[in-house]
Amino acid sequence: MLHHEPHRRMMRTVAALRAAIALSLVAPSLSNESRAEGPALKAYNAVIGESSVSGISSGAFMAVQFGFAWSSVITGVGVVAGGPFYCAQASAADILNAFATPILNATGPCMRGPIADLKPMVDKAEEKSASGDLDPLDNVHRQKIYLFHGYNDAIVARTVTDAAAEFYQRILGDAARGNLFYQNARGAGHSFVVDDRSGEGLNACASNKSPFIDRCGYDQAGIILQHVYGALRPPTTGALTGSLKRFDQNRYTGSHIAGALSLGDDGYVFVPQACEAGEPCRVHIALHGCKQGVGTIGRQFIERAGYNAWADANHIIVLYPQAEASPFLPTNPDGCWDWWSYIDHSEDYVTKSGLQIAAIKAMLDALTADGSPVSPPPDHIRSPAELVVTDTSDTAAALAWTAVAGASSYRVWRQAADRAFHPVGETIGLSYGDHGLAPATEHAWRVTARFGGIEQLPSPEATASTRATPPTCDKPGACPVNLPP
Repeated sequence: MLHHEPHRRMMRTVAALRAAIALSLVAPSLSNESRAEGPALKAYNAVIGESSVSGISSGAFMAVQFGFAWSSVITGVGVVAGGPFYCAQASAADILNAFATPILNATGPCMRGPIADLKPMVDKAEEKSASGDLDPLDNVHRQKIYLFHGYNDAIVARTVTDAAAEFYQRILGDAARGNLFYQNARGAGHSFVVDDRSGEGLNACASNKSPFIDRCGYDQAGIILQHVYGALRPPTTGALTGSLKRFDQNRYTGSHIAGALSLGDDGYVFVPQACEAGEPCRVHIALHGCKQGVGTIGRQFIERAGYNAWADANHIIVLYPQAEASPFLPTNPDGCWDWWSYIDHSEDYVTKSGLQIAAIKAMLDALTADGSPVSPPPDHIRSPAELVVTDTSDTAAALAWTAVAGASSYRVWRQAADRAFHPVGETIGLSYGDHGLAPATEHAWRVTARFGGIEQLPSPEATASTRATPPTCDKPGACPVNLPP
């Protein structure tokens, strides 16, 4: 996002940006026809309909957009320090007069909050879904949604991510409320969060500076992947058996060169050895934030965010597309993803035809070209289901379990004061966000697999305590982080 451009400077440069847009509307597009092509993405045995996406900051906004645009193939979305769909509200109206609106929205309520009215954003999602510019919204009801806001975040206000949670709740409805888990009781700064084993060179937990990866004793990549896919094998420790590969993003940008879309020439993909050998796999798309691309921090986000170790042990291919800083047209000095229409200059930026969205989708298509529907791998078929608590906030818990072959749905049970277990929700996926819990309190859960009208015996119990409610953080970046679990 635009977190390194002060709001006053942005306001002063709106006039110059309007002039730049006027030039870009008449300038010839930068053709991709004559460029020599580099390495292509290989096709793997990965079913596109089991794909997922996550991102931080501008990457979080793009993950939301991509998840709505292609909800038919995206099963889960991770949103770290991001806001709701269509937050900047770039319009297809007269761009020369309206361009100030998305810039001021992006640097104003979409960063500093509050977002006063979600109705235009919900209406736009419904409108674009009805027109076919987004996949049908019914697909979103089955998506697993993880949201995160660290209370030491000095760049994006909590009210922005609160608005994303409320937006998703409106779309999901009561029947699918358990698909969402929102963690807002951790003391991270504006960052992707990792555990403390990730080594030197990364920031302390409350930091809000480059490389925007903070050590908080919190394995965010693993929590996201398990909220999307259910309980997974522990991540690989030590050397990974998979490999990180570079590919040419120009192959996936249509008639444009990558730079014309503010994309780097090179993207990256991590491929587990099992996927390379042709075993069934899935694809997760991980989107960096502003000033987190390889041109700025090298491969730190790619190699140290924690996705690869989980992917290596669990048949998951991780795609790392790369945005690139551009001081020229399109204007994107911090290498952010396009969530305010700096490329498309219209509403297209949030749809399937958005130029960056289309490029990422082309990469996903290439990786999944050899996918064929199969049953889950044998290590994911256990009876009864194994249940784990992957995360807790002060008022919610994230649960995940392994699949039971043939189950049509799963019912989640929580122990009440009478010591009996009572049903709290049902889902067709392998995770559940249980909300409305008391802070700093121990809870216990079970899960049962359902086969139509038949219900399996419950899983073993899983227990965990909710976190204490954090005190009000008046100076993000300086608030205590070591609260009781």
